[in-house]
Amino acid sequence: MMTEEDFRALALSMPQTVEDSHFDVADFRVGGHIFATFRTQDGRAVVKLSPEEQILFREQAEALFTPVPGSWGEKGWTMIALEKIEPDLLRQAMHLAWRSVAPRALL
Repeated sequence: MMTEEDFRALALSMPQTVEDSHFDVADFRVGGHIFATFRTQDGRAVVKLSPEEQILFREQAEALFTPVPGSWGEKGWTMIALEKIEPDLLRQAMHLAWRSVAPRALL
């Protein structure tokens, strides 16, 4: 089981990541681009995967990964069931999300 604090700490452990916010959502950015979000009110954790990565994670653990409703989900934005996910699997998803927006110089 992962908590909001675990999610935040993992996101902030990625190189040059900063925490910001928009509306009622904490977001995690690298190079000015968001790769993960967390909404405290309902514990909604989201990462930015490619559509192909989203499919692979859902095939591996469908109960843990759900596309965000609508066009955001079609673009790969994926909700994660923090109360069920193992740390290593979250770390894999978070790393891919970070890589999807990180400047080339950091890769």
